[in-house]
Amino acid sequence: MASLERKVVLVTRHTRLEELLVRFATLEQARFYVEHLGADFADYEREHRGYRAALAAVRERLELHGRYQVVDRALLPNFLFGPDDVVMALGQDGLVANTLKYLDGQPLIGVNPDPGRYDGVLLPFGVADIVKLLPEALADKRPCKTVTMAVARLQDGQQLHAVNDLFIGPRSHTSARYELQHGPRHAVQSSSGIIVSTGLGSTGWMRSVLAGAQAIAHGLEGAEPHIEERPMPWDTERLLFAVREPFPSRTTQVLPAWGYVTRDARLELTSLMAEGGVIFSDGIEADYLAFNAGMRAHIGVADRRGRLVS
Repeated sequence: MASLERKVVLVTRHTRLEELLVRFATLEQARFYVEHLGADFADYEREHRGYRAALAAVRERLELHGRYQVVDRALLPNFLFGPDDVVMALGQDGLVANTLKYLDGQPLIGVNPDPGRYDGVLLPFGVADIVKLLPEALADKRPCKTVTMAVARLQDGQQLHAVNDLFIGPRSHTSARYELQHGPRHAVQSSSGIIVSTGLGSTGWMRSVLAGAQAIAHGLEGAEPHIEERPMPWDTERLLFAVREPFPSRTTQVLPAWGYVTRDARLELTSLMAEGGVIFSDGIEADYLAFNAGMRAHIGVADRRGRLVS
């Protein structure tokens, strides 16, 4: 398809100030709430002005291209991307991950709306880069980094992809009960849930789980913890799972507490929770699979791949 015929989909998010206005209706009430807690409301306003200015500048550049559509992050679970779309996410890093899991090979451009505020590991471009970058991306002349995704599939056909990580466990702060099968290893467990991380997510939630476990183990031995960060490559063909706070009892086991998931060694889970069991990904709790008694989930490396423009 010619580059001029391709559509650009710009994914945006609400600022913290806009979220406060949804909750409190007026700027004055939002200001009172934030300042009453001792926070700096002016920072909320600066962030909002910066993001809206960046959004206006991006839209001005997209007008020159012609075919584009703006989609709010909240609509992603029900939005249908075209196979030839070029997708752009206007910061932060989390928005890039939230967008990528709904794509199936379409290139994704991460744009940092405020480099002074956001580190932007997944946001290599600024607003000013779009003039040169967009025509190259539309013509498939930009390199892309491949990102391996995880997928959870239920026996009824439902599935959910993850760019960073999957969470399998209770909706609230209660215990998750399930049967776990990983290769020859089998256990009935009661825990705070299971985290399954991709290579991209290995420096996120999974890092905190491993760091906490190491710190406790070293502390019990009377030694200072030595925490090593060992991130996996973004395109690695395996996932890492860890069981959070497994409880040992007469009927539940601690091991296996972690392991690698590959195409030949999937993780299979059967829910023993009467209600409140969920599977969600990348921190988006509103987009979830119900995981209640009798449901079986197969966790594995997804066939689809993410493509981040670099």
